[in-house]
Amino acid sequence: MYNVFFSFPPFPKNRFLKTISTVCLLSLSSCMAGPNYHRPSAITSPHFKELQPVTGWVKADPNLASAEKGEWWKLYNDPLLNQLEEQIDISNQNLKQAEASYRNARAMIDQVRAGFFPTLSIGPSFNRQGNGGGATGIGSGGNISYAKGQTKNTYALQTAASWDLDLWGKIRRNTQSQVAAAQASAADLANARLSYQSQLAQTYFNLRYQDSLMDLLQKNIDFYEASLRVTQNQHNAGTIEPTALLQAKTQLQQTKAQLTQAGIARAQYEHAIAILIGKPPAELSIPRGSLSFTVPAIPVEVPATLLQRRPDIASAERAMEEQNAQIGAAIAAFYPDVTLSASLSYSGTPVGSLIQVANRIWSLGASASETLFDGGSRTSLVKQAEAQYDMSVATYRQTVLEAIQGVEDQLSNLRILEQQYIEQQQAVSLANQTAQIALNQYKVGTQDYTTVVTQQITSLSNQQTALGIQQQRMVDSVLLIQNLGGGWNDKRLPSKSSLTSNLPFVPSFMQKNPN
Repeated sequence: MYNVFFSFPPFPKNRFLKTISTVCLLSLSSCMAGPNYHRPSAITSPHFKELQPVTGWVKADPNLASAEKGEWWKLYNDPLLNQLEEQIDISNQNLKQAEASYRNARAMIDQVRAGFFPTLSIGPSFNRQGNGGGATGIGSGGNISYAKGQTKNTYALQTAASWDLDLWGKIRRNTQSQVAAAQASAADLANARLSYQSQLAQTYFNLRYQDSLMDLLQKNIDFYEASLRVTQNQHNAGTIEPTALLQAKTQLQQTKAQLTQAGIARAQYEHAIAILIGKPPAELSIPRGSLSFTVPAIPVEVPATLLQRRPDIASAERAMEEQNAQIGAAIAAFYPDVTLSASLSYSGTPVGSLIQVANRIWSLGASASETLFDGGSRTSLVKQAEAQYDMSVATYRQTVLEAIQGVEDQLSNLRILEQQYIEQQQAVSLANQTAQIALNQYKVGTQDYTTVVTQQITSLSNQQTALGIQQQRMVDSVLLIQNLGGGWNDKRLPSKSSLTSNLPFVPSFMQKNPN
């Protein structure tokens, strides 16, 4: 706990304002119940396993990330990808939902902080009262006397003020909790943005894989059609069996069917991209292209940097302060609530002379309330708050561990896939040579067509495998960037001062809570 002091101007001469000022000083120099927040340690390692010299992985130039200023997709040098990524912030509806959730969290700060300020009310009233007159008695000579009816207007104006002095910091702890919750929501928004950006890039490279696969299949179809023409001529000449001709036709039709299947997958990826940028699929058509065969250099530093660069870790860390503040709010319930109240009213008639000293009634008082017995309810709330805090600590540490695992997974994937791609390219070259030799032997009559078909299928399969490996390399490079935080930094979170500066009077102690 700590004391907070304010500097005030000299006390005003008015007795009412002097009393208010005295109470202000007493309340603002009070303590806040509960523990102050200190960030718990995270479980990290001094380095990534995959960055050890024995793995052969070389750290990329860290200046690459800073140069891109968070626009990490520009590392791929693809103008169309750049255009699509820029539309995520503008049109993605899920991201708009996360942004609205953040604005809601910000608005809740004002709701909680409102309890720190006095509540003022005013109640003007008007009352009209009268009697109808009538007989008042019998006069001399037996005459009946009558009284004239009277009508009276009464005006009143009453103002009242009530102020919870928050001597034990319950309101301040709740405010501290909500500020941390708003920061966590901002981190969730950043994490959602990064997630959708990553989904878009992955889907884009999957679409480009289908484009390259379709090009590969079309190339083989052209080759198989040429082979079919040779086989057809040989069959017409009677030099080969009909079976060879049927095999050539079957091989051609199977490859065409594969090409059609690739078109189905491509259309679905294009539809997914349209939804990610907030458009109906009918409004987006992506021209055919090809999969990039260049994996960009990605900067990787030590695991500890993830604590500042992963928005999901930042969200988990802010949740700890949120829950820590709730412990203080629960403890403050054990202490008396002290409330200052004041009222000032005028009552009279006519309305022109209402605001006069003779018609004034005022009161000033203070009250305190304390619960003497609640059957252990408050103790239970403290234990619940402590358990929630412990859960948030465990969640934070687990989030850090999973972040490190994610980076390690993608580093190992990229390292192994690079070696696999080199080996697969060698297999492609050998399979192509074997298929060509088998075709040449078939043309001179030393080999049957079954061998040719077998070798051509093997060659196509190896080419597809190599293309699939490159597709996975590109996708894993996106996942690595996402696991590294995509160039984000926790300095982008809204500060506590910015979240609490929208009201004219902001007590300084609300800015001095430890981060």
